[in-house]
Amino acid sequence: MESRPLLIVDGANVVGSRPDGWWRDRAGAAARLRDALAPVGEAGVPPELPPPVQVVLVVEGAARHVAPGPGVEVVSAPGSGDDTMVELVAAAPDRRRVVVTADRELRERVTALGAEVRGPRWLGR
Repeated sequence: MESRPLLIVDGANVVGSRPDGWWRDRAGAAARLRDALAPVGEAGVPPELPPPVQVVLVVEGAARHVAPGPGVEVVSAPGSGDDTMVELVAAAPDRRRVVVTADRELRERVTALGAEVRGPRWLGR
């Protein structure tokens, strides 16, 4: 059984939370987020999420072809990114699962499955 916490990041939602021109290059913005998440696997998100952490970035739409990077798995949603994140949470019932999103409906869906939810700003600390 996997003992590392599972951190699932809603790529579209987290990228969209920063008005930095992401809309001009969605794939590039998702790749920058992937790269920013790289240290989280080994460092965690102190003090709430101690390392080591399995980091999964869920991408969709124009960012669907972003490749994984060191320490970050990238899951390309075949349809709804929200549905994919719910499936990832449901597939790991015996692990601590933390989902990063500001999407209210997604929050409700994953907390109903026992996951914790944090907002996009939580990652920036």
